[in-house]
Amino acid sequence: MVPGLRLAAGRVLVSGETSDDPVAAVDALVAAAGPGLDPPAIQRCDVVLVTGPWMAGVTAVTDALRKRLPQHKFVESTDLEPGEVPMLVVFVVSAAANLTPSDCALLDAATEHTDAVVGVVSKIDVHLNWRDIVAANRDSLGTHAPRYGRAPWVGVAALPDLGEPNVDELVDAVSAQLNDPDLARRNRLRAWESRLQTVARRFDREVEGSGRRARVEALREERSTALQQRRQAKSERTITLRSQIQQARVALSHSARNRCAGVRTELQEYAAGLSRRNMAGFEAVTRDQLDGVVAEVSESTDAQLAEVARAMDVPMELPPLEQLPAVDVSPQPLKSRRQETWLMILLGVGFGLGVALTLSRLMSGLASRLNPALAVVAALACVAISVGLTFMVINIRALLHDRALLDRWAGDVTASLQSVAEELVATRVLVAESVLSKALLAQDEAENAEVAASVGVIDTELREHALAAARASAARDREMPAVTAALAAVRAELGEPGIREDESHSADAGGDEIEKPASRSEDGDPSGSSESLL
Repeated sequence: MVPGLRLAAGRVLVSGETSDDPVAAVDALVAAAGPGLDPPAIQRCDVVLVTGPWMAGVTAVTDALRKRLPQHKFVESTDLEPGEVPMLVVFVVSAAANLTPSDCALLDAATEHTDAVVGVVSKIDVHLNWRDIVAANRDSLGTHAPRYGRAPWVGVAALPDLGEPNVDELVDAVSAQLNDPDLARRNRLRAWESRLQTVARRFDREVEGSGRRARVEALREERSTALQQRRQAKSERTITLRSQIQQARVALSHSARNRCAGVRTELQEYAAGLSRRNMAGFEAVTRDQLDGVVAEVSESTDAQLAEVARAMDVPMELPPLEQLPAVDVSPQPLKSRRQETWLMILLGVGFGLGVALTLSRLMSGLASRLNPALAVVAALACVAISVGLTFMVINIRALLHDRALLDRWAGDVTASLQSVAEELVATRVLVAESVLSKALLAQDEAENAEVAASVGVIDTELREHALAAARASAARDREMPAVTAALAAVRAELGEPGIREDESHSADAGGDEIEKPASRSEDGDPSGSSESLL
């Protein structure tokens, strides 16, 4: 064996120069097991901490110990500054009830860096079953943590209602603990155990990263929601545009047909009341009506399509028409037709002759009894009446014939008007649909760029979290062997060999590592920039 070294407990070589200093010996032991570990950041004070749950009699026990052991300093938890730890912990509980989980947690906090513990059950002058409480508390603490199984328990009556205080057993137990030559060493070992456990838990927290995991889940949800909303918005706009265009097409076509039907009715009514002198101007009136209807249909179409654009919240400028479509109008069919003219003349002459013969027969009977001159006048009157009736029948028949022709011509013209109006509506709707589709495409591209930018930010943060998890895992894999070895050595010295299962830190415990975002690729070694957490 090398001179100056000795074999300490746990089979670790310790320098003989540090054998007289238990704190230095423990530090050397830990340094040999896990080099590079920082020592506990505590200040060991030569005081005894008296603590316990509320209404347990902590103050009374503290005063009693101060009177019986004036050479030692006894303090309560509020008297210690941050980082200061006691040499011994006196844990006081009432004999009125057994220990609770919160009491065990309070004891764990008080003895985090201190190994020496004395358990005290107070108020034994009032609660005669205090021995059962002591046994139950000892079993509860032994189950809670094996280190408390060897802690002494005593019963005290620090401030009895009758008689003198009963703290002799407590004084003996405290004196025995304080006079133990191994006290400083065990306290230092316990401080190192707490330090190493904190480091191990910190590594686990960094790898598991509950806050990081929640943030990653929120980012993934935000990313999925953004993409889903983008797809839904695009589909909704497409469906809305299609629906609005279809509704506009149906409404405009129906309006154009109704307007053409109204014009046809107006023209037919106007033609039915025309005289022969005004028939020549009927064509001009009709053309003016047709041009007005085409202009009206064009204006109503543009207005309806502008409403569609406003409903879609998309700017739209329809290209103006160079000129409105013209309705192909044939000339009025009022030219005389020889056969029809001869037929009307024959019918008129026949009607006139019939009237003349009828009147002549009526007048012949009267003329025989009248003056012969009157008979001649009667005959001339019959001829005049028959001729007048003949001309009247011919003119009326010609007028009715022309009106019928104009009526049929008005129907043909309005049919052409309806065709032109429907074509105009269909053409303008197609142009509007094309313009709106381009505008929606531009809007979709802008929104795609915005969503891509936001998703890119999310993916960047997800990669950062993935790299942080990888760095934490690499740091744990690199540092944990030294921490595990040092913790095993410390617990071996304390008589608690091994690491409990719930405190193990295997390298594959990082099963909840952050997944990388699917839409991006990552470069670089995530463990290249890892840092020690010690």
